[in-house]
Amino acid sequence: MMLFKLSVKNISKSMKDYTIYFLTLIMGVAIFYMFNSLDSQEAMLEVSSSTKEIVKMMVDMIGMVSVLVAIILGFLIVYANNFLIKRRKKEFGLYMTLGMGKWQVSRILLGETLIIGLMSLVVGLLVGVFGSQLMSVLVAKMFQADMSVYQFVFSKAACLKTCIYFGVMYLAVMAFNVFTVSKYKLIDLLTAVKKGEKVKMKNPVVCVIVFLIAVGMLVWAYYKVTAGYATISNRNELFVTIFAGIISTFLIFWSISGFVLKLVQTRKNVYLNGTNLFVLRQIHNKINTTVVSMTIICLLLFMTISILSASLSLNNMLKKDMEEMTPVDINLYKEANLSEKEFSDAAIQDSKLPISVTLEQNGLDMDVLKDVVEVTTYATEELTWKESLGVVYEEAKQQVPFIEYQSTEDIIKLSDYNKIARLYGIKEYELNEDEYIVLCDYDNMVQLRNLALQYATTITVAGKEYHTKYDECQPGYIMMSNSHTNAGIVVVPDSCNLTEDMQTMHFLIGNYNTDKDRDEKEVEALFNDYFTNEKSLLYQNLEERGILLHNMTKIDLIESGNGMGNLLTFIAMYLGVIFLIASSAILALKELTENSDNQQRYLVLRKIGVDEKMINQTLFRQIGIFFLAPLVLAIIHSVFGIQFALKMMAMRVEISEMLPSVIATAAFLVAVYGGYFLATYVGSKNIMKEG
Repeated sequence: MMLFKLSVKNISKSMKDYTIYFLTLIMGVAIFYMFNSLDSQEAMLEVSSSTKEIVKMMVDMIGMVSVLVAIILGFLIVYANNFLIKRRKKEFGLYMTLGMGKWQVSRILLGETLIIGLMSLVVGLLVGVFGSQLMSVLVAKMFQADMSVYQFVFSKAACLKTCIYFGVMYLAVMAFNVFTVSKYKLIDLLTAVKKGEKVKMKNPVVCVIVFLIAVGMLVWAYYKVTAGYATISNRNELFVTIFAGIISTFLIFWSISGFVLKLVQTRKNVYLNGTNLFVLRQIHNKINTTVVSMTIICLLLFMTISILSASLSLNNMLKKDMEEMTPVDINLYKEANLSEKEFSDAAIQDSKLPISVTLEQNGLDMDVLKDVVEVTTYATEELTWKESLGVVYEEAKQQVPFIEYQSTEDIIKLSDYNKIARLYGIKEYELNEDEYIVLCDYDNMVQLRNLALQYATTITVAGKEYHTKYDECQPGYIMMSNSHTNAGIVVVPDSCNLTEDMQTMHFLIGNYNTDKDRDEKEVEALFNDYFTNEKSLLYQNLEERGILLHNMTKIDLIESGNGMGNLLTFIAMYLGVIFLIASSAILALKELTENSDNQQRYLVLRKIGVDEKMINQTLFRQIGIFFLAPLVLAIIHSVFGIQFALKMMAMRVEISEMLPSVIATAAFLVAVYGGYFLATYVGSKNIMKEG
């Protein structure tokens, strides 16, 4: 009981030491609960069935990501606790001098850890419960849910999960504390304040050489993930590029600690100005002893900036693309030219009919549609991807090996495509009798096709040769989508001899014929019923005949596109917040540890006449440089990392379009990272005053 009271007294006495640790734990618990309580929030959202499925998928993914988050927070708690033990070595030495054994000192630590753990868990859960209500509003807004049934929600499952995960973490910390105290010797504890980390001097010439090698590796990695992205042919090559970036980051921090001080020393007017000599020596020693920590912090900050900026930009682009790529209410498409071995004669005959005829024969009143356009696409063995790429085929196969180059190209007649373009409100085209156009808007394929078109590749369709009208792909598409996914369509003149046996797809494109008595939702429900209700005549006949008729609607595409974009944003927010808190807390605690060890050095500054204002300025600059070093390199990494992420997603985003996402990420970074910086500065000032 006496030891427990001592633990309580120690916590109240050392609350300023525990502030960053305590606040970090509270934020960790709150964020963990908020994101894992989405399963309860999702139950009250009035959304469509497709959106509900996406929300459930998001909940499942957050559950899996939470395991990674728990591991990161676990390491952070152990690291933070190590700081607190190091800060109080002399105190523990005094306890042992007064007759306490190592087990009794360990029990004091166990009591403190238990109290701090319970306090942070309770406060964090309270913050999380109220924060999750705001999360409910955010989820409802993102998924366009009806909030009329909103009510205050407490998730028992999220609470239990949070308690279990953090309980395991605290048990690990307790075991770590016992192990740490048990290996200390009394003399080490009593003299800890006089000991600092050993600094090994490095050869400046070697450091400069290593720095130049690291910069070279980094430039190569930047090139590979941006301008040279198309040359990455497999996963192993990608891993090598990423690994090169990680190693070069480590080498940069390792090398700058060995030559920057020497470089500044050559500028006497800078080196000997004010307390610069002291600050530079301190920074030199810190980076020397924290190369691994600085590398980890830099990479965590890089992932935070890249994940948040790229996901927000991606979400904005998806919404923009959806508005552009869903210009009408419905697309229907039916496969043609079916094999007699697999389908009945009736199915084969039906496959050659326009979709409107199939719908009318199966009981649908075509009066529900307007602005209807029907077209057919074709294919021929004469025109495969290999043939259309021509002389660049071998190069293309090396750059993009996953494409089935023997598959046939989609072909459409000019007048048919222009009907669609007119309805979609996009560019129409003209062709001479011996010309063709390639329509493509999928970024990963545009570069490949442009390469072939620049060689003026000649193609053969139905026995006639055609020459390209343009030396690059033109924008255009047939089917609606929630993003630019058209990998290539060949447009040929109407005079091209495309026969019935070359038909591959029939398309019907149109708008809902709505009025005050019949809205879009009603017509949408009618079509969904026709295609999915097992009792409908259309469903029964399609099933019986084996007819492959599919529907794609604007409402479904927007709901699914919004859902996937929001899912990515939520996962990115979850990881980004945790990575940022972890990197900020590690840096703050590392700096507080160093400044605790440096009390005697600042005491010397006072003794030689440095006033308090100058000491505070010295401390501010020292901490500022320490916080800025990994951030600056992380920002440089992010410039290329964001481009790489968007290339992987095949998204074209202009700098001006990314600006809102970058500003939002920067504001969040300043709030959290800057908050930890200020807390570290204030905490360090208090430590120096104690000295």
